[in-house]
Amino acid sequence: MATVYEIVQGLSQAAANAYDGALDENGEPLLVGLQREEGDPILDKRVMDGFNVRFSGNMMTLSYMSEVQLKEVYASGFETRVEEQIAEIAAFLKKEYRKIRGESVALTKEGELDVRVENSTRVRSWVTAVCNYRVGGLNEDMAVAAEADTKPEDSFRKFIDQGGWTGDGGKRPQNDTRKKES
Repeated sequence: MATVYEIVQGLSQAAANAYDGALDENGEPLLVGLQREEGDPILDKRVMDGFNVRFSGNMMTLSYMSEVQLKEVYASGFETRVEEQIAEIAAFLKKEYRKIRGESVALTKEGELDVRVENSTRVRSWVTAVCNYRVGGLNEDMAVAAEADTKPEDSFRKFIDQGGWTGDGGKRPQNDTRKKES
């Protein structure tokens, strides 16, 4: 059984191995499932796309960003294609994790895909998609709890009891030369 640190480190390393121009053990280009891998890298216009992972409790958030043309956005099935792209990236992460750690990891999709299309000009547009995955092997108690203990720490409680920032009930330091307020 892998520890939390090993699972997060393995998934982070799998994501880091997907840089543009990465080669596999045979010297072939590493296929992650991104659009930049399609076509001829010299002759075709390069598509700028990539992904990022971040962790919160037992959840992994997979973010995907890519340049798009507005005609692609308005075509039917755009959101489905983005969802397929994210699913390919998640499959790559599982496969790469297996190569790195020698064991498998379960990524279960949680909730819906959040897709946002933005533009800076009439020519430049990009899509940003975010999807959350529950990571197998990480416990439920690792989830960020809203009912967490909200009592202040003892040192902060002592600071407040001495007067805190207000000066009420607390002694003023010797070097404080301000006038006493009434």
